[in-house]
Amino acid sequence: MKALILRIDAPMFSFGKAIVDHHGFTDFFPGLTMLTGLIANALGWQHSDFDKLQNLQRRIDFAARWDVEPHQFVDYHTVDLGTDKMRNLGWTTRGVPEHRRGGDSARYGIHQRYRHYLVDGLMTIALNIEGDAHPGLDEIKEAFLRPARPLFIGRKTCLPARPLLDPNTPVLEGDDLLDILVKVHVWNRDGSPANSPRKTWACWSASLSSDYSGVSNLVYDMREWSSQLPAGSRWRKEGMIGECVHCT
Repeated sequence: MKALILRIDAPMFSFGKAIVDHHGFTDFFPGLTMLTGLIANALGWQHSDFDKLQNLQRRIDFAARWDVEPHQFVDYHTVDLGTDKMRNLGWTTRGVPEHRRGGDSARYGIHQRYRHYLVDGLMTIALNIEGDAHPGLDEIKEAFLRPARPLFIGRKTCLPARPLLDPNTPVLEGDDLLDILVKVHVWNRDGSPANSPRKTWACWSASLSSDYSGVSNLVYDMREWSSQLPAGSRWRKEGMIGECVHCT
């Protein structure tokens, strides 16, 4: 099989997870929804392309590893809905202010938000698209080389620090996604290949038969694109993989 090799390097990552109260959490690995949106953005698709997005999400399979593991960061911010500029008529396209329903504290109070991020990490992803429908790997590769719009890793504040495709092996073949992933050099923080093989923390689909042992986790990383709501779950394995015995 063939896979695109992505190097995800950014000051901040946000892979999305359940929102609880004022906290927007991030998973430790990307999900199918996040990768669907990333590819669709590179291709220039719109939010209203529900069928295309849904079909693409069904076709994605991937394995990912942390070459450099990140640490967590929580961004605290507030918005004061009671300021004059937030009360003025006409600050929406409909000509009326849009407030939360409820009492004055909800409509005009100060709201707090906590956004969780992963920072200073470097990830490698082996990405496969099943089937022969549009888009294929070649089309996605071209879209990542010349994206229709600026790309971001989860939230719009998470801008990549380098082009997403691996500069040395953007496409690689192997028996399966894990086999492909361990063929790719592990990178150091500065973007240089590691001098010696090392084990890395990784994730892969639980349906993949592998010699690597891992913990199975039920993840909720799929979306019903027409309603923009989370929908569906799958089993994902996480564990240490390597060493990169195929590297030269």
